[in-house]
Amino acid sequence: MAINRLLGVIIFLFPISVFGQVNRYFVSFKDKANSPYSVSSPLQFLSQKSIDRRIRENFAPSVEDFPVNPTYVNQVKATGASVFFSSRWFNGVLVQTHADTAMSIGSLPFVANVELVAHGTRLVGGRQATRNKFEEVTAATSQQNQLQLQLIGIDKMNAAGYHGEGIDVAVFDAGYIGVNALPSFQALYQEGRIMSTFNFVRNISDVYSDHDHGTNVLSIMAGNSTSYLGGIYKANYFLFETEDVTTEYRVEEYNWAFAAEFADSAGVDVINSSLGYNTFDDPSMDYTYQNLDGKTAISSQAARKAVLRGILVANSAGNEGDYPWKYVDVPADVEGVLACGAVDYTGVHSSFSSIGPTADGRVKPDVDAVGSGTVIISSSGGITSGNGTSFSSPLIACLAAGLRQALPNSSSQEIYYRITKSGTQATQPDNYLGYGIPNFTGALELFNFTDEFELYPNPISSRLLNIIFKNPQGQTFDVVIYNSAGQKVFENTNTINWSNNPYGMDISGFAAGLYYARVQTPTATKTTRLLRIN
Repeated sequence: MAINRLLGVIIFLFPISVFGQVNRYFVSFKDKANSPYSVSSPLQFLSQKSIDRRIRENFAPSVEDFPVNPTYVNQVKATGASVFFSSRWFNGVLVQTHADTAMSIGSLPFVANVELVAHGTRLVGGRQATRNKFEEVTAATSQQNQLQLQLIGIDKMNAAGYHGEGIDVAVFDAGYIGVNALPSFQALYQEGRIMSTFNFVRNISDVYSDHDHGTNVLSIMAGNSTSYLGGIYKANYFLFETEDVTTEYRVEEYNWAFAAEFADSAGVDVINSSLGYNTFDDPSMDYTYQNLDGKTAISSQAARKAVLRGILVANSAGNEGDYPWKYVDVPADVEGVLACGAVDYTGVHSSFSSIGPTADGRVKPDVDAVGSGTVIISSSGGITSGNGTSFSSPLIACLAAGLRQALPNSSSQEIYYRITKSGTQATQPDNYLGYGIPNFTGALELFNFTDEFELYPNPISSRLLNIIFKNPQGQTFDVVIYNSAGQKVFENTNTINWSNNPYGMDISGFAAGLYYARVQTPTATKTTRLLRIN
């Protein structure tokens, strides 16, 4: 199920011939030999903003970021296949051709694999009748949309002056009918904040003709009228159509990857993807629960690559909670992706919202926002409401964008950490709500202390004594605890990073009384007086 239920970096190569083509295939190359590109000259294939983001994230450009070998592409075209989009990260091209030609391509010496990704032709223009794969939108509701923003502190974020100014947001969806005409979105065009549009499904720039699910999703972020206000209505937007509502094939995951690579190369800060996959029209493409490891699915691999490059990715968890699958869809299974579950306005888990854990035992979803009765703008411009994690995801994307604006020098890992650790059940996450409902103010003030690290709680009445670091970038630390008589009663040496920050130490065996804890890192030493109470 999908949708819950200029840079030449992505090369758009238009077909020479459209005759005799039957299916779509992804052709993977063995290498990037004899590439004209160099890691020492990244402006050849990345924007300056993308490079700056990587510098902040300490993630250097690599061969994986190089465009594919143009000689290989030309030789694939010489077989008669129509070649469309190339992928830097997966080192290959999407082609449309018949089976015999696909077999011939597979025999080329530089080709590693030819994968059938969709049956039939699609990439030569022409519109097909749609079939609905989306959440149902209900009749008109109240024009007050502030409650869904208030639940995660977006009202406080906006009041503090953060509306998404200067933040680039990419939206992956199935179409944006009405966005280019409705008054609620006109400021985006008048102020030049629609940065790019592309329809990867039909290989055209038009994203305004196929469906209105993206319209609903975008409104939660960018809507701006007297009766409705999105959470980041001042942000810049890249609108990509990656979802084909007429069929369900793995090509849509490759479309997701193409869009993510474009977003990366352009320097996008945040991706919102209200999409998810587990089964397809061709059962041979289906995923099993064992594949739900954040590493197997094509879209999951692409999402992980985007996260590593510093993009904050918000993805709907899925609407499978009431179905046998019940688990999150891909790419919500990825570590570091903000898998967004749904709650109602009182914070209660929505039964349809997909749950965890992942196949490798990680908690999912990550966080939650309103997905039951979420107020949205329809393609006709009316104020309506809808149910689904498709609508909780853009709310979390608003939060991520606001924190990126407020904390421009923070890594995406830190912002992800702040969001999850500000959740209502951050200390006891589960596989229904994850870390719970996050909050802007809580996330922003999480490190509201002056030293390099802090011990808490103090006094201690719980099992764990925690140490939280402001910048946990893989440094070692030593903790030694002494009782009031000066006797050493605890010692621990470990390495801290974002994934294990704060670090919890079990002191359940300590008797009530006074203790002294000395914490030492390569750059600081601090001794703290602790009181243990029953």
